[in-house]
Amino acid sequence: MAKKTNLKKILKIIAGVIIFFTLPSFLFFGFLYFKYNQELPSGIQGEQADALAYKMLDALDYKKYKATDYIEFTFKKRHHYKWNKKENTCEVYWKNYKVYLDFNNTAKSEAFKGEQKVAAKDATSFIQKATSYFNNDTFWLVAPYKVLDPGTERRLVKTKDNKDALLITYTSGGSTPGDSYLWELDPSGKPTSFKLWTSILPIDGLEASWSNWTITKTGAMLPTFHKLLVLGIELEDISCL
Repeated sequence: MAKKTNLKKILKIIAGVIIFFTLPSFLFFGFLYFKYNQELPSGIQGEQADALAYKMLDALDYKKYKATDYIEFTFKKRHHYKWNKKENTCEVYWKNYKVYLDFNNTAKSEAFKGEQKVAAKDATSFIQKATSYFNNDTFWLVAPYKVLDPGTERRLVKTKDNKDALLITYTSGGSTPGDSYLWELDPSGKPTSFKLWTSILPIDGLEASWSNWTITKTGAMLPTFHKLLVLGIELEDISCL
């Protein structure tokens, strides 16, 4: 009987600990969900949406970004990139790993742990991870320049205060096709923020800032920081050639 009583006490303690740590999280998530979750807005495809996309690109001097052959940067102090846009390759660094990605010929991609090259049969998982990092992290750097990419759908959306916003849906490409982003712009067409409807976020319509810009050596305009709720997304050591 004593053993059963002790077991009950232990189970109660375990249950109490689980509730103590998970209940606040559930309540906090519920608060965020009901406060921020939004349905994907509807919009109109066609010339007006495309014109707004071109206005956005003009405000960011897209020609100078397109003429930029090389971008180096660090994402959230975790991942470092040496991205050769002209050659369509990238070196991705994290922890003690380095992966060379060749987007033109994936068979040429290679992975290294320290100075040691990873055998081809084991390198696949590292290459996939580096590709996923690249797709996510470079998006936070150059997303405004991707509004005319193949596989994108553009829609003109009217906001609550009757301003024009640009809804971009990626029907293909990247790691998570189907994601949508609603760009809010200033009068010149320069992005100030976007709202996200993505498969990796549990709440739809969260807003991230696009306001901390730097003009690089090549003239391309790139962000250095985004605010997403209470989170900060830093992009540092930005260098362009």
